[in-house]
Amino acid sequence: MRKILPIIVIAQFFCTSLWFAGNAIISDMAKELNLDQHFLAHLTSTIQFGFIIGTLIFAIFTISDRFSPSIVFFCSAILAGLFNLGLCINNITETQILLFRFLTGFFLAGIYPVGMKIASDYFQSGLGKSLGFLVGALVLGTAFPHLLKDLSLGFSWKYVLYTTTCLSAIGGLSIVLFVPNGPYRKAGQKIKLNAFVTGFKKQNFRSVAFGYFGHMWELYSFWAFVPLMLFAHNQHYPAVNLNVPLYSFLIIASGAVACVFSGILSQFYGVQKIATISLILSCCCCILSPFFLFNSSTLFFLGFLFFWALVVIADSPLFSTLVAQNAPEESRGTSLTIVNCIGFSITVISIQLINLVSDLINAQFIYMILAIGPLLGLIGLRNKRKWHG
Repeated sequence: MRKILPIIVIAQFFCTSLWFAGNAIISDMAKELNLDQHFLAHLTSTIQFGFIIGTLIFAIFTISDRFSPSIVFFCSAILAGLFNLGLCINNITETQILLFRFLTGFFLAGIYPVGMKIASDYFQSGLGKSLGFLVGALVLGTAFPHLLKDLSLGFSWKYVLYTTTCLSAIGGLSIVLFVPNGPYRKAGQKIKLNAFVTGFKKQNFRSVAFGYFGHMWELYSFWAFVPLMLFAHNQHYPAVNLNVPLYSFLIIASGAVACVFSGILSQFYGVQKIATISLILSCCCCILSPFFLFNSSTLFFLGFLFFWALVVIADSPLFSTLVAQNAPEESRGTSLTIVNCIGFSITVISIQLINLVSDLINAQFIYMILAIGPLLGLIGLRNKRKWHG
């Protein structure tokens, strides 16, 4: 039992390295393939959209509740990795790039929420702490391609794809071989096309889901545009010459520490309280971003991005914990999946909105838009009864 959580965490880290593999290599791909300057936003939105459709299909057909979640995780890891490799095709077109990222995102729906489902089947007490480690693994996996890009300077960008695909296969195998169905798993026996909406009939479930949605409006837009924030700083202060791939990795990856720390804190102060504080702090970062992004002090600028990276993700495992604890037992996996589906739909809107207005609003003020989500999320959290956790 002690070995289960480390295996799930490592597998989650390996498999979610696929998520931002395209973002890490986009600058090299853009030069080689003459891609449009706004292609990064389209690339990120496409894998998010694939994840959305995947989670919707998984939720409607209650895949992770009807079938062994370990087998679902394994199959998804292999398929997502294979489609990740599709970007290595010679003379690939923009349409093909987006198609392969869509399909990679589709099968990530069988990795991230299913990993949380597996964890919730093993750990009912201390679930916040367990999911803290699990979401921390997601953060490291998301950041890892940026580190690979930095380490592979001088090599083809395709090595990032080869590496992340191999890691995904290893992660999938480790789950199917060493993590059987958990003792708290309650399998669904048949398709219930309305199972994914049953959780929303509960007021507490709706409240925490709304808080999660507000959090998601900000999170992936921040992660997607961290490299652009660093690049813009380099343009304003050419003498600084920050290593964009390395700092992108360090900034995003630092959020893993926040996930683990918030999970531990939640055991002492309560899940709701720590989640709310985190959401308030990240909202403040959005609002105050104009004072830091083009600050002449690089140390001040980087310190702000690191702090933002910590608070923007700290509440994620806590919201996932509350969703799992307030969802109907027989459809817990489906409830986690549909909440992920809606949350990631929101990320596409926020990413594309920033992309759309990037030519209209001064870059110094554009990220204030991200404050909308946390503000609405905080309003949603007020409409609750006494929560579990």
